Amino acid sequence: MIVTLLFVAFLVLMFLGVPIGAALGLAGAACIALANMDVQWFGLLAVPQNFYAGLGKYPLLAIPMFVLVGSIFDRSGVAARLVNFAVAIVGRGPGMLPLVAICVAMFMGGISGSGPATAAAVGGVMIAAMTRAGYPAPFSASVVAGAAATDILIPPSVAFIVYSVLVPGASVPALFAAGVFPGILAGLALIIPAVWMARRHKMGQLEASLPRPPFWKSLREAIWGLAAPVVILGGMRAGWFTPTEAAVVAVFYGLFVGMVIHRTIKLRDLFAIFREAGELSAVILLVVSLAGVFAFSLSTLGVIDPITRAIVSSGLGETGILALLIVMLLVLGMFLDGISILLIFVPLLAPLMLHFQWDVVWFGVLLVLTVAIGQFTPPMAVNLMVASKIAAVRMEQTTRWVIWLVLAMCVAMLLVAVFPQIALWLPQRLGY
Repeated sequence: MIVTLLFVAFLVLMFLGVPIGAALGLAGAACIALANMDVQWFGLLAVPQNFYAGLGKYPLLAIPMFVLVGSIFDRSGVAARLVNFAVAIVGRGPGMLPLVAICVAMFMGGISGSGPATAAAVGGVMIAAMTRAGYPAPFSASVVAGAAATDILIPPSVAFIVYSVLVPGASVPALFAAGVFPGILAGLALIIPAVWMARRHKMGQLEASLPRPPFWKSLREAIWGLAAPVVILGGMRAGWFTPTEAAVVAVFYGLFVGMVIHRTIKLRDLFAIFREAGELSAVILLVVSLAGVFAFSLSTLGVIDPITRAIVSSGLGETGILALLIVMLLVLGMFLDGISILLIFVPLLAPLMLHFQWDVVWFGVLLVLTVAIGQFTPPMAVNLMVASKIAAVRMEQTTRWVIWLVLAMCVAMLLVAVFPQIALWLPQRLGY
């Protein structure tokens, strides 16, 4: 009865418009109280304890820093310089600007690790450029939203940090390394339909008439942005700093580039940057902490083991259960944000990983890749919301374009599911 109440209360609160973090915490707290009716106040002490326990984890310190990095590079003008450099390399022509948008978004993922931040930074530059070249605004928004979804795979990744906290044995460096090739594969999968659609529908007719940026000048302007992932990821690999310390290094590097090199960030801009990053970080960390209360109620009420036994004994087999989980996560990604999906379902899926002896790093990459698809799948597509707002179009106008990008990334996800070495080869070579 209490178990039913737990899920019903969560769903009712969510559909009433209660923020998902608050819905998780309230449903969990109510069920903890009901499960300890004889010692209610003593039982409720578990709520503040687990609220703190959800936050008191060292890897989570990196999240506010990487969010701040995204805000800094969004305002530093790095994205515009990277776009000019990419156009100087690939040239002008039908389908080239969508290719540039995807490549630049993937590169920005190696700096911030936040899909919405990249959608804002790249979309602010690319959507206007694609509109001038003759691309429809809904198509441009779809391409930017899909490209930004690769950012939670390419290290550094906030999603991998959250996953590492939830799953014992999943180290952040191993997850970061494992996300590299799947992230590149996802980007390549997006490029094929984006370029094909642009050429098939004769988009970008004005692109060839626009001037091509000079190579060496654009390289000099982009060099500081190009060096950012080298500093962040190279420093971690060399052992100079941990992933958490790398986030702090990235903040100071971004401030140096924005304030000293490009001078696009003024001292008066810092308050707005810190406030924006602080608000977004607070939302993420509050959801993490309140999800800890929900997870505790799941374990206290004994929900996880019966669900695991029911799934295992369903007769679907290992492949069937994995396919069922992927379909379930794809559907959930249409309605929930990625961090919430991880916080709610990873505690439920962890026993299945143990039962089938799935590699925790491979499963983490597969899970995050599936979540990434949800970031630009309507109706609750956070990246698509950002890109559509920049393009000044309604989200439903993007459907005819975005569906092809979703299908392409699903193919990439299935390849990672069938061939785990796509994710595991690099961390094994690096000794993680």
